[in-house]
Amino acid sequence: MTEFVQPVSQSVSHVGILQVGSMNDVDSFDVDRFSGSLQYGDHHIPQSGIEDNTKKKDRKKLKKKEEENVKRTQRQREKEEKKVRKQEEKERKKSKTEQQSLSSKRIINTQLINKSKSRIIMLDDTEEYVDLGKDDTGKILYTRVCDLMRLEEKDYFGLTYIDNENNRCWLDNDKRVRSLDPIFYFQVKFYPPEPALLQEDITRYQLCLQLRQDILSGKLPCSFVTYALLGSYTAQAELGDYSELDHGTTYDYLKELQFAPQQDEELLKRIHEQHKRHKGQPPNAADLHFLENAKKLAMYGVDIHPAQDSENVNINIGVSANGILIYRDKLRINRFAWPKILKISYKRKYFFIKLRPSDFDRYESTIGFKLPTYRAAKSLWKIAVEHHAFFRLRRPEEIRKRPILPRFNSTFRYTGTYTYHQTRQLLLDRPNPDFERSLSKRMTRSLDVCKYNLVKN
Repeated sequence: MTEFVQPVSQSVSHVGILQVGSMNDVDSFDVDRFSGSLQYGDHHIPQSGIEDNTKKKDRKKLKKKEEENVKRTQRQREKEEKKVRKQEEKERKKSKTEQQSLSSKRIINTQLINKSKSRIIMLDDTEEYVDLGKDDTGKILYTRVCDLMRLEEKDYFGLTYIDNENNRCWLDNDKRVRSLDPIFYFQVKFYPPEPALLQEDITRYQLCLQLRQDILSGKLPCSFVTYALLGSYTAQAELGDYSELDHGTTYDYLKELQFAPQQDEELLKRIHEQHKRHKGQPPNAADLHFLENAKKLAMYGVDIHPAQDSENVNINIGVSANGILIYRDKLRINRFAWPKILKISYKRKYFFIKLRPSDFDRYESTIGFKLPTYRAAKSLWKIAVEHHAFFRLRRPEEIRKRPILPRFNSTFRYTGTYTYHQTRQLLLDRPNPDFERSLSKRMTRSLDVCKYNLVKN
């Protein structure tokens, strides 16, 4: 039997005795143990290494997921922050718009406060509303009214109002107009002694309207004949030529017009007869004839103020173009022409006239009158001062410089642009402005009724 001999190197001290075995022991050879004891370098991967790689991969995946979650959260946060910024920007714009709206409303309200409308009652009973600024003076307001009317001869007219004591007052040109002032009335302030010298038709027409009001109010009393004559010129100016087709055969077309404080059929009949004779006269010619007859009346252009004399007798003081007049029971008892008057003044309720010495007097004399109130005395004094300045001076007085020391007496003066002397020398270089006679508009309805009745009959 053949033996298998395994040599052992003698140089290795730790190896034991050579083991001898037979070939029959080949079947019992532990291949697994033998193979397990062999090492094959890199081709051999242990179980612990595989587990480490798996853990590393898991950690990588987990880290990647965490990073993705962080990025997702960051994107979400950025998106929310962007949304918040947009909302804040939107609210900021809205707030800015509201502030601008409030500021614009505040500006509009300020403009409305600083600028209002004044109600003006014209001589033809129509109403006009004129802009009035917060710091506007009476002259600015009056100039706007005249510009609205296209009136150039302005100095004959003015604006009046009723004060708390029921006194009629003229608006002061130099003083600021208060927004709380009452309604203003456009009226004639200075009645021209010669209306024919007025340059424009619109000026004469406004004077005619004022005189018609004076007649109806009783301020300008007339006789029956004068009522009829002036009424006929009014009918001619407002209604034109008489025509049976337009006006009928009777005086019924005149019943809608008021010619006198108390008119009857006899007066209307007389006006109707004289109206027929004015055929062919244009309205401006009829106005001129009206004024030429009205200026002859005793109370033409006289501004009346009730008062008492030194004996407490009721009288009326009148201011006119010629001077100061004294009336008792509608009769003139005294007259003080402007050249005769040296000074006019007032103190409390009293109005004083200082007269020059006459040929038979050596000294000046002063006459005093008692007015109802202090304001009434001051109003009379102002009107007298302005009438004297307008009709007697060549030109308005220059504005005096304000004194260093205060003065306790009044410094009122005439503040118009021209005096009567200057207005007669002015030449207006413009065609006569067109204007509408408002009385004709009021008569339209009554004339239509007359035509209907005439056709019906």
